[in-house]
Amino acid sequence: MTTHPTATRQVWLAERLELLAAEKEHTRRGDDLARRRQELPWVRLEKDYVLDTDDGPASIADLFRGRSQLLVYHFMFGPDYDAGCPACSAIADGFDGPAVHLANHDVMLWAVSRAPLAKLQAYKQRMGWSFPWASSYGTDFNHDFGAGYTDAEQAAGTGRYNYADFDLKGTAEFGSQQPAIDWAATTGTDWVTYTKEAPGMSAFVLEDGVVYHTYSAYARGLDALWGMYQWLDRAPRGRNEDRGDGDPLNWFRRHDEYGAN
Repeated sequence: MTTHPTATRQVWLAERLELLAAEKEHTRRGDDLARRRQELPWVRLEKDYVLDTDDGPASIADLFRGRSQLLVYHFMFGPDYDAGCPACSAIADGFDGPAVHLANHDVMLWAVSRAPLAKLQAYKQRMGWSFPWASSYGTDFNHDFGAGYTDAEQAAGTGRYNYADFDLKGTAEFGSQQPAIDWAATTGTDWVTYTKEAPGMSAFVLEDGVVYHTYSAYARGLDALWGMYQWLDRAPRGRNEDRGDGDPLNWFRRHDEYGAN
């Protein structure tokens, strides 16, 4: 017998209507936040980045492909990885389909990673994705936009993430635990190598031939972009991340790996 509260339909409906009012307020608050994102001042890009794409070397302006807006997902796939981060892969599953709709709404969506292009192309083919993916290998692009750490930062044990100092020493300590070791191994790396990369997204606009940075988000700021989380948040048991095995990283796989587990 369930230990969760049960009720009559009438009682359920009363509580559901109360929740609906809160959901509507949340939606209105989300609309306000979206407007505030769009009202942020723009920052002109002063550095010239040259990324590697399927069509050859490309500047950030080239990534717009005739549109005025550009969204970049900072995908964790470092030069030493053999496969992309499983979490980033799950997020990419959610934006692969919408990318074509965005492209027809004056917005180009790209993934950018530090791995060489050949690795990205092979993994993209494995996953069956169609969104454009550029390599920032050999550039400062990922680090400059808060999506990775230098060797010096890792050695010092501190970096910047989500607009605040980030304790890399604490991350390294977690890396000695088996869940972290196993998680990093799915990318063909150890934890220290895996955590040189960090997830995030950045937005840019092209106006009068000038590229401006308009917005970036990291950590829980990416939750809304993670399609499966939006569904799980509406499921009876929510995200259900604690499976009782003490492993917070062990509850999902790349979409082509479930059959083997």
